[in-house]
Amino acid sequence: MKKWAFVSDFDGTISKRDFYLIMMDKYFPAGRKLMPKWKAGEIKDIDFLNKVFTSINQDEEQIISDIYSIEIDEYVPDFIEKIQQNGGDFYILSAGTDYYIYHLLEKYGVEHVKVFSNEGHFHEKNVHMKIDKNHQHYSERYGIDKSKVIQDLKKEYETVFFIGDSEPDSHPAEYADITFAKNGLQDLLRKKDIAFVPVEEFREVENYLKEKGMLPKK
Repeated sequence: MKKWAFVSDFDGTISKRDFYLIMMDKYFPAGRKLMPKWKAGEIKDIDFLNKVFTSINQDEEQIISDIYSIEIDEYVPDFIEKIQQNGGDFYILSAGTDYYIYHLLEKYGVEHVKVFSNEGHFHEKNVHMKIDKNHQHYSERYGIDKSKVIQDLKKEYETVFFIGDSEPDSHPAEYADITFAKNGLQDLLRKKDIAFVPVEEFREVENYLKEKGMLPKK
């Protein structure tokens, strides 16, 4: 069994703003009217995101330019490298799509990171997701069941750390050995009575891992 893994959500956790929000506000403002129904559970997450992603109507060059403009926690590339240098494996776990995640990883020169997400590709001026209902991690609501991914990783690693920021992350938090919570996830986990470490940025996570002996203090 491998020693440890660090699993991170992407939108709002590594990135400072969700990709779907950027695309919606820029190219599909009508999507704002759908948000109350989505938040109320009347529209599944995967259906809402699919509607936004297929309403962009831009050339791929423009979409990639928009992806590259997304701000991330600037400490993340260095953090990932430190995890990998000290016996840990780093994973990204997202209920969005791997399409924009891979572009941003490439931009920042991040390597050897496996991405668990909904498969996405550019086609006819939009981003389309390919959802495999027979996949072991399939979720009817999110496309990917984050809880199942964490449970599978726990079969491979002695310790699995997780970080997230929003509702989809409240489910895998039940299974991770230690969860770091940003933003709205903190209140959600308090309501569920799930233990977590509150953080605002990855530098705080690194300090915690140093105190726990997972990373060297120097």
